[in-house]
Amino acid sequence: MKAENVEDIYELTPVQKGMLFHCLYASESALYFFHHTLTLHGHPNIEAFEQAWQQVVDRHTILRTGFYWEDIDNPLQVVYKQVKISLNQYDWRGVEPAEQQERLKSFLESDRQLCFDFSQPCLMRLTLIRLAGDRYEFIWSNHHIIIDGWSGPIILEECLKIYTALCESKEVKLLPARPFRNYIDWLQQQNIAKTESFWRQGLQGVKAPTPLTYLENNQLPQQKERYDEERIKLSKETTKSLLSFATQNHFTLATLVNGIWSILLSRYTCRHNVIYGCTVTGRPVDLAEVESIVGVFINTLPINVKINPEQHLLSWLQDFQIQLVETRHHEYTPLTQIQGWSEVPRNLPLFETIVVVENFPISEFAENWKGNIAFEPTGIYYRNNYPLNLVIYPESEIIVAVSYDYSRFDIATIIGILTDFQILLQAIITNSHLPIKDLSFSTLQQQQISSSLEKEASFNWEFASVF
Repeated sequence: MKAENVEDIYELTPVQKGMLFHCLYASESALYFFHHTLTLHGHPNIEAFEQAWQQVVDRHTILRTGFYWEDIDNPLQVVYKQVKISLNQYDWRGVEPAEQQERLKSFLESDRQLCFDFSQPCLMRLTLIRLAGDRYEFIWSNHHIIIDGWSGPIILEECLKIYTALCESKEVKLLPARPFRNYIDWLQQQNIAKTESFWRQGLQGVKAPTPLTYLENNQLPQQKERYDEERIKLSKETTKSLLSFATQNHFTLATLVNGIWSILLSRYTCRHNVIYGCTVTGRPVDLAEVESIVGVFINTLPINVKINPEQHLLSWLQDFQIQLVETRHHEYTPLTQIQGWSEVPRNLPLFETIVVVENFPISEFAENWKGNIAFEPTGIYYRNNYPLNLVIYPESEIIVAVSYDYSRFDIATIIGILTDFQILLQAIITNSHLPIKDLSFSTLQQQQISSSLEKEASFNWEFASVF
């Protein structure tokens, strides 16, 4: 690290500290790894495309940030004045389409296993593969320690605007980028102690995470990776009905999704009180222009839910949304701090499942983009350290995805969970006047998971999850 190339130095956010700790502690490099794959159509100007990405890196401090932790009590992030990023290129035009797909699959798996050197920015990789004369596959890989899901479309939109301007020999007009340090300064001004009473009261009586495990005959599939994903796509009619129901009753999509998951956990575990994690954007409304800052603001908070089977679903959802809103007022609280205020032992996590509702689907941005390069999202990969993640992509046809640790769940169970989720979602639309106890879904799935609790092994987490 050359001092003349250093622009700024400051501490990490609690979430960044947690990610750094887990990545250094875990041997598997795919932890907190993101990659987006996009198909580009046409004949892009490769040189301008690479220059556009470089200008985006030049604009945002977090993209020029490295991390240091050795021989110091608290890790630091160091912003460099200049960081170069390169576009890796491959030409597969002479390869048959079927083999191209196999190569692409293999490339993505290998890319996920490539470690990032946290001390050397930029923690992003760019790859462009030419598949045909007018078709390219673009792979954008990065580590979650520098950006969150909200930041993705900001970066992509800026890149495409700069690219278009370069192709047309025009000057692009973008507002000055606000540095990630603004959030660090805001965070250090908050009084964490003020949130203590809220979390202590909200987690009172919770002594362990809600257990959820099912693996038929304990047979592990032979795969290179320990995690897998299954997903379903709702029809346009169902998506429209769900959003219409939400609007009519003044619910957010996040309320409905979290509500469904709460009820499923309650049914699967035969408990009226369940706890799971909910991912929030973490962008404080009182921080100026926070919606345009590129960085990692996201946080995962415990949601401790009490379900009264006798209460009508609509009434319960109204009460549940109030709970979620109250939680959002304390969303900046570090999860490690929250766990310390709970009754859950440090060698256990607060929860083992999390719910994520994506706020900025890139496909929606792609559909509305009118620039001189056409693109479509073809995939997204993300890994954290929780056994089960329910992720909602609010597209024109909502996508419901479950990523899972296959040492804890088999594929039949995951497909059953997705099926039950879809059935219960339809029940919310058509039977919200019924008591919760009268909502029905796959009893076989309920019996499978519930019976598995009796034979569940004791999982000892030496370190509590912090994100």
